[in-house]
Amino acid sequence: MSKIRRGTVVIVGCGGVGSWAAVMLARSGVAKIRLVDFDYVTLSSLNRHATACLTDVGTPKVKCIERTLKQIARWVDVDARIDIWRKEEGGELLEGADWVIGAFISFKSLSGRFHIPFTDAIDNITTKVDLLKYCHNHKIKVFSSMGAGAKCDPTRIHISDISHTVYDPLARSVRRRLRLQGVHSGIPVVYSTEVPGDVKLLPLPEEEFQKGPVKELGVFDDFRVRILPVLGPLPSIFGLHAATYILCELAEKPISNPLPIKNRKKLYERLLRDLLHRESKLTGETINKLPLDEDDVSLIFEDVNRGRSVIPPHNVPSRPVLVRWDILKPLTIDNCVVMEFAEAEKHYKESGTLQAPGSVPEAIWGKETKLVVDRRAEELRRDREWVM
Repeated sequence: MSKIRRGTVVIVGCGGVGSWAAVMLARSGVAKIRLVDFDYVTLSSLNRHATACLTDVGTPKVKCIERTLKQIARWVDVDARIDIWRKEEGGELLEGADWVIGAFISFKSLSGRFHIPFTDAIDNITTKVDLLKYCHNHKIKVFSSMGAGAKCDPTRIHISDISHTVYDPLARSVRRRLRLQGVHSGIPVVYSTEVPGDVKLLPLPEEEFQKGPVKELGVFDDFRVRILPVLGPLPSIFGLHAATYILCELAEKPISNPLPIKNRKKLYERLLRDLLHRESKLTGETINKLPLDEDDVSLIFEDVNRGRSVIPPHNVPSRPVLVRWDILKPLTIDNCVVMEFAEAEKHYKESGTLQAPGSVPEAIWGKETKLVVDRRAEELRRDREWVM
């Protein structure tokens, strides 16, 4: 208990996830808690926020939480900052932290690149990645929350390393961008394996459009205005997972072996060996090392192709194979796709070799498949441009 009492935790994002984490950290004995969020309590906050009441609407979220923490334990040192976390000034808000909670889930449509922690999360992907990368570079322990919006199954919520997340679109985007910046693992997260259903952004009332440009409804330029539906208990469960993990870490009784949902190292090794063999046959030369590694294989298989064949109807392959899509172009992450074994055999047979090229990919698989490959390659290019 004395180790927990000496801990300092910074919570960036004090909405549905961050507020619940703050309350349970205080109840469990953490003596120093810094709250960082510029946002104010709204009516839509009331279905998920741990401390907000109807009378709090219009007040800063950090002040609302501070009041409750003081009522729970007068000895808690609460540093409430009505502020925005930016990577350019990130050190000041994270100073002295034993742990940082990036309490971000993406409830709103993602557009624009303004570095803003907002409402129930830091809900701009750029800010999420900036915070995680900053903490990783400066050896600050950080725990991150992924997407709880539009989900309802609490049995699918897990804690794992960011590199082991699966089925979570937000986690996939964060993971991909971190990888492109050289961060492959070492960041624990809470996320849900529940596959998002047919849920759409909530529409704005027609009268809002009649008032003028909709973008002016946001607090900042390019700020998200519409929101995804949120089932109130889900963000609280995410926050309790975060608090529990950090309490165990502070007490030096860490959760030693979180249940792995995705452990495909052997699969990646096999895919890489098979690709090496096929590339040797394609070039007619002995190749000892490919320009791709296991991290690239994971990116191609999990993030780009979602573990499915690139060939419609995009089934989950029983025997997946990585294939150079266009044999006349170099083997790169955006010129490498997933196919079923039989599809790969057909692809290489009809594509020919570098010495004797055959049919182009579009002639083999059709225009629809080519459009899918081109779209995913463009996604990768945009990600690389974002990193640069």
